[in-house]
This record gives sequence, structure tokens and C-alpha cells, in this order.
Amino acid sequence: MLRITLSAGEQVVLEQTVKTTADRRVRDRCQAVLMAHRGRKRKAMADDLGVHRTTVKKGLEHYRARGVEGLKGQRAPGNPRRIPEALAATIVDWVKAGPQGCGLNRANWTYEELAGQLYRTTGIARKRTAMRDFCLRHELRP
Repeated sequence: MLRITLSAGEQVVLEQTVKTTADRRVRDRCQAVLMAHRGRKRKAMADDLGVHRTTVKKGLEHYRARGVEGLKGQRAPGNPRRIPEALAATIVDWVKAGPQGCGLNRANWTYEELAGQLYRTTGIARKRTAMRDFCLRHELRP
């Protein structure tokens, strides 16, 4: 059992974070710290939160090391984007102009046709899923 002693101010900050954060992982970590303050065992905390007990242990260790900021965690940067952001303005213009504006004989864009247009004009070969992710990120509906 990892017992944590919190001051009244720390307790208020953690409770506010639980109520206001949209990130489930941060909320669960804050709740685990609050439960540890109340004397709960790691296994019981893990069962209540629906996580593994080592996840609870790591969250408590992060809190001890860095406080509330340690609970926020960081995500890995991930792979670079498949379609360069430098082309965003060009692709947005294509979607707004439609296929006819680009000299094609089609009624509407599909993700696959946009990927084909990207290949024809820039030589960058991407699949429809990469184009779909790009459009979702830029709030475009072809």
C-alpha cells in the first residue's frame, strides 16, 4: 500500500482536476491519489478504476515525484504526418473548388480521388486513409 498524505489545498486541486478534466487518464490518476490518501489498497483502487495495479503504482510514483503535473503525463510524438502541412492550403482550395475547378470531369471528391489528385500534381503517393485523416484534421468534407 502506498500511502500519500495530502494537504487540504492539494486535495482541493486534485478534486477540481477530477471534475474539470476531459482526459480520462488524468482523472483516473487523480482519483487514485485521492484514494491512496484515504488509505485504499492498490488492488482495490485498480479494480475501481478499471486499470492494472501497476498502472496505479506508477501514477502514485509520478505524483510523488512531480505533484499534479506528474499526473498529466505526455504522449509519444508518434509518426510524422503522411501529407505535409505545407500542402494544406492547396488541398483546401481543391476541395472548395471541387473536381471541376481542377479540370476533372467528376461531380464530387472522394478521398481516393483526392489522393489521386495529390499524386498527379505533387508526385506524393498516399492512400485514401491518409487523405481521410488529413481532411478530418482540417475539418474538410469532400
